[in-house]
Parts: sequence; C-alpha cells; structure tokens
Amino acid sequence: MIALLRTGASEDRHGGMSQFLVDLSSPGVTVRPIRNMIGDEEFNEVTFDDVFLPDAALIGAEGEGWKQVTAELAFERSGPDRFLSAFALLVELVRLCEGLAADSGAFAQLGRLYAHLATLRAMSLSAAARLDAGEDPMLEAAVVKDLGVAFEQEIPEIAQQVLGVAPRLDGGSDMEKALAYVQQACVSFSLRGGTTEIMRGVIARGLGLR
Repeated sequence: MIALLRTGASEDRHGGMSQFLVDLSSPGVTVRPIRNMIGDEEFNEVTFDDVFLPDAALIGAEGEGWKQVTAELAFERSGPDRFLSAFALLVELVRLCEGLAADSGAFAQLGRLYAHLATLRAMSLSAAARLDAGEDPMLEAAVVKDLGVAFEQEIPEIAQQVLGVAPRLDGGSDMEKALAYVQQACVSFSLRGGTTEIMRGVIARGLGLR
C-alpha cells in the first residue's frame, strides 16, 4: 500500500507529510477487510504496530507527500472508473430498450444518459491532459467526481422506471442481476475518493465562494 504519514513538524497542516510504499507482509501490519452490502471486500482497516520502514520505502521527496497525494487524488477523482462503475447496467438497459416503442419515453432517457456520459468522458480526458502537462486540475477533478456519482446513481433509477424490472441477485436475468448489484454498490460511489460534501467544498473553494 501507499501510506501518507507525518514525518516532520510544520506550521502548515499539510506540511511535513511524506508518502511511503508499505509491504503489507511486514511484521506489525494487520489488514482487516471491510465487507460491503454486496459481500465484496473493497476497503480495509489497516493498523500498524511498531512497523519499520527502510529509507528506500520513501516515495518522492520527504515533506512533499501532500503535494503528491493531491495530484494522485485529481487523477483518481477524474478517472473513467468514477463514472463507468455502472456501465454494465447501462449496456443492459440499452439492449432491452431496443424493442420498445419509439414514443415510450425510454429513448429520451437513454439520450440524456448518453449525453452525460459523453460529457463526463470529455471532462475526464481534459483533466488527464492537464495532469500530463504538470498542472493541478483539483477543481476540474472534483467536478467530474461529483457529476460522475450523480450519473452512476441515476442509472439504476432510470432502469427501473423505463423497464419496470425488480432487482434479483439469484436466478434472475442479466438485467435483474446487474440492477441488484449496482443498486447496492452505488451507495458507496459518493464516498470513495472523497464524499460528495467534500467535493462540493473543493468546488466552492476553487470558485472563490468560501
């Protein structure tokens, strides 16, 4: 794992922090998986008890950890995995809507989802280009994360409205299984990479509103 640890004193609360590469098999490291509603283990509680890290474990420069981690967060928050987690459900929704009447309203909903997806993809690529140029797109990344979460959490709602299907994990169709999985998983989408409240605080600060 990569750990952000305080290695020195600083008047700046973000100063004196460094990043280290930690071998999880090291003595004193304990990893406890946190199981979510679906039964997956995507997060862990990690504790350290007198864990020794050699000098070679330091990533980048000592004291530059916060600067490094904010660049990593910008990449994480604006990456495609922040708006494509429910893509399998969207594919099933499109497939099943092919046989619906043109005036059913389903195609208007699909068009709206597609427009949002295309926009999020363009915004993600723009943030990636700024990172590649050595810039700091923290504001743009927060916007992608916030809008991406809203997009992902909207897909199961629209799927139920358009098709009238119920989620089923066992014995159901591909659509019912995908719907059941995404409905349970999407609760965590607004937490990973920073909560929605934190993202909107970053956006407000970036726009000079706070």
